Order: sequence, then structure tokens, then C-alpha cells
Amino acid sequence: MTTGEIISIPASDGGEFAAYLAGPAGPGPALVVIQEIFGINAAMRDITDRLASAGYLAACPDLFWRQEPGVNLTDQTEEDWKRAIELMTGFDTDKGIDDIQTTITALRDRGATHVGTVGFCLGGKLAYLSACRTDSEASVSYYGVGIDGLLGEATNIKHPLLMHIAAEDGFVDKAAQAAIHAGLESYSLVTIHDYPGVDHAFARPNGINFDAEAAALADSRTLEFFQKNLAGS
Repeated sequence: MTTGEIISIPASDGGEFAAYLAGPAGPGPALVVIQEIFGINAAMRDITDRLASAGYLAACPDLFWRQEPGVNLTDQTEEDWKRAIELMTGFDTDKGIDDIQTTITALRDRGATHVGTVGFCLGGKLAYLSACRTDSEASVSYYGVGIDGLLGEATNIKHPLLMHIAAEDGFVDKAAQAAIHAGLESYSLVTIHDYPGVDHAFARPNGINFDAEAAALADSRTLEFFQKNLAGS
């Protein structure tokens, strides 16, 4: 497993935010890893390290920095859940997308030849919006929340988007899942995979809903997708 470092990235609207960075330096493919509602915690660092071990320069930016820098929560306690929901409620999506674009640019400045995004939960929604609003060259959304209310933005998708949907997602009900399929399946750049019998955050390392089989399948599809659209470009 790689060992990452904390870097500082100047924000487009002033100030600066931290990002956890891991992976090979120099020319090559890169990924922006977009956090869940728990901040840049052990699970997000683990995911970033695994992607770095696969050959990507991977950066996980602190998107809650305007509210509280350095958030590091888990899904294991009621107190952490309460604080995470508060942070999500106060989160400015537009500024978050700006920070993601800034991180993409920062990776290119470090020599990245192609840059994509991958996000989970809140980050899954932001990965979808990254495909719509940023110059990410390939995006992957894991169980994104709220995408059914943002389907009108899909006309702006110009690069491939891969989506992983948990069939028993407690935060994305069957009606929302059906709307996502109906709204996006006609787009040739969009691929959607459904995972029967699993709940939200089935791919979160050591999470309460972790499902090893579904996570392994989704992660293998993600790596194949990035190999095709970034590393193989």
C-alpha cells in the first residue's frame, strides 16, 4: 500500500484547502477521489491509496474546508452521523464543484496526462456533476445521492461516465433509481450497473454496509473503465 501526503491547493475564490495525495509523480493518469459526508477519513485515504497502487496519481480534496477543515468522521457512531449530516446540509455544491475542478487542474500542473474523477455517496453526486460541469475526462459515481434531481444537466456530459447503483440503497429509493435509468440510459457516454441486494456504501472499506463481493465487482469495473478511458488514452 502506498503512503500519501497532505498537500495544499489554492482555491479559485481565495484561501486554500488540503488534499490527501498518493501515487507516482511525473507524467501519467490521475484521479480526483471525491469524499463521502465523513470527510477525508481512513476509508477515503484507503481508497485513494488503492487507486495510487494501481498506477494513478490520486488526490482526495477536503471539500468541507469552508465549514470545518480536516473533518475525519466514521459511520460507526450516532454522533459522527449527526455531524456528517450537518456538514452535508451546509455544503455548497457549486463551490464543491469549483474545488474539484481546481484539483483537476492542480493534478495536470503536476504532470498528469489525463485526469478523471471518482466519488462515493455525496461524492457520487459530485462525480456525476463533474461529468456535467468540469473537464474531467472520465467519471465514476458510486451510489450518488440526489442525482435524480439533477438529470437535466446530463446534456452537458462530454466524456464517459460510469455509475454504480445499490439496489437496496436506503438513501436512493426505487423511484429515484428508476428515474436515473430513464434519464440517463439513452446517453451513449453513460454506463449504469445495478448491484442487487446491497445497501448504500457497499464499497466503503470497513463500513457498516460493506459487501466484499459487490465492492470487488464494482472496483474491478472502475479500474477497467479508467484503464480504457485514462491510462490507455
